[in-house]
Amino acid sequence: MTDLPDPQPVAAPVAPSIEEPPVRRRGPLNVQALFQRPLVSGFLATIGVLGALLLGTAVTSIGTILLYIVLAMFLALGLDPIVRMLERRKLKRPVAILIVFGCFAVLFVLFLVFVLPPLLTQIGEFIKAIPDALDKVDQTAWYAALPPDMQAAITGVAQGLAEWIASPQTHAAIGVGIVAAGVGFVAAISASFIVVALTLYFLASLDATKQAFYLLAPAHNRPKLQELTERITASVGSALLGSVTLSALNAGAVFVLHLVIGLPFAALMAVIAFVITLIPLFGSIIFLVIGTAVALFSSPTQALIFLICYLIYIQIESYVLSPRIMNRAVSIPAALVLIAAMVGGALGGVVGVLVALPVTASILLIIREIVVPRQDLKITP
Repeated sequence: MTDLPDPQPVAAPVAPSIEEPPVRRRGPLNVQALFQRPLVSGFLATIGVLGALLLGTAVTSIGTILLYIVLAMFLALGLDPIVRMLERRKLKRPVAILIVFGCFAVLFVLFLVFVLPPLLTQIGEFIKAIPDALDKVDQTAWYAALPPDMQAAITGVAQGLAEWIASPQTHAAIGVGIVAAGVGFVAAISASFIVVALTLYFLASLDATKQAFYLLAPAHNRPKLQELTERITASVGSALLGSVTLSALNAGAVFVLHLVIGLPFAALMAVIAFVITLIPLFGSIIFLVIGTAVALFSSPTQALIFLICYLIYIQIESYVLSPRIMNRAVSIPAALVLIAAMVGGALGGVVGVLVALPVTASILLIIREIVVPRQDLKITP
């Protein structure tokens, strides 16, 4: 038999290679492509500008409501330390909240009954006494003790003020201001009910709100977020409560000084002191100048006594009262305190000044606890 050759394996037909089209990856928008489609680019830019204008108009329209909400939130944080103190005395949170608001309601009624009537009377007397005081400024003992150049300067300023007060335009402006103040007082009463209701709600749901806020962060970041949030809220509450307490003590000291020395307008100057000393660090110095200047129209001796006594109180407030009351607040450099007070006053008036210090303290705490440690970890360039 003849040996047959082994059959060669038949190669499988090779399928023609089909090149897949390159995948187009979407990258960032090219500037050149925008110029190639100017109509689309202009339309998108117009839509963006209109959206920004619409958002700004909406925020402006609800600016008053946002102010109420922010004020109520900060009041809730300021009252929370008192509520927690009552909770540590085995009181339930709703009962503690009712006790706190009951005490503030009593204080508000006492203010309306015993402080507001003499305050309004003294405002009228103060406005009427200004022209007489300016006319008789050259008859006072302290004026006679000044050099001639200073006397001429003070006489010119007093005459200018007297002419400005006596002008019909000033009288019209004062009348408009009185009407605006009356309208504002009525609006403030209605706004106070809204703020009180919001404060009650925020204070009652503060713990639940913070827990819901913690859930928004990743699980591994929640302990740090909870610690930082608790420190911020404690600092904000301590700063707000401390500022109001120090201003109230300052107003009480001014009221007692005016009664003891025999200076007029005790209630009015106490209210002015309360408002001005809400400015941290520098409020007491500002009122020292204002209070001494007003007392100077009564008597140089009384003005000197007020100056010395109030300076002593400022030292007691700085070295005894303030460290004890503001012990939980975050320390802020003096320059930042002044900047925050000016910015807050320009944006929100008295409320802005009151809120500026805790906001600045919170920002500093975030920078110290989060930003600075992250920057310290960046060793290699």
